[in-house]
Amino acid sequence: MEKKDFWHKLDKLVATSTIKIERPKGSLHPRYPSFIYPLDYGYLQNTQAGDQANIDVWIGSLSHQQVRAIICSVDLQKRDTEIKILLGCTSDESQIIFNIHNTGEQSAILLVRQEKGVGRWG
Repeated sequence: MEKKDFWHKLDKLVATSTIKIERPKGSLHPRYPSFIYPLDYGYLQNTQAGDQANIDVWIGSLSHQQVRAIICSVDLQKRDTEIKILLGCTSDESQIIFNIHNTGEQSAILLVRQEKGVGRWG
């Protein structure tokens, strides 16, 4: 299987899902009020991640909300792993989200789509 198959399958998952915004850009985190969401944050309805919840998404400022990257994180405090799909995020927005998930007991990796015509940041 080629790498591009992974991204195309993520595209299909997103395209066939309803995106629900749980935390709009600028809203406060319910348990950590000093944290302000820098971008819209939500999930793909009727999907399932490793934590038995829906798959999380961050929505960036680009007009086309294509899958641009994913973040894989490990949280030693929660003792779990997760992925976050980054839709329509610029490289700067992706870096901001990466930094959020790469602090404290969390460690993360940012996987950026490098496909022709897609890997360039808008």
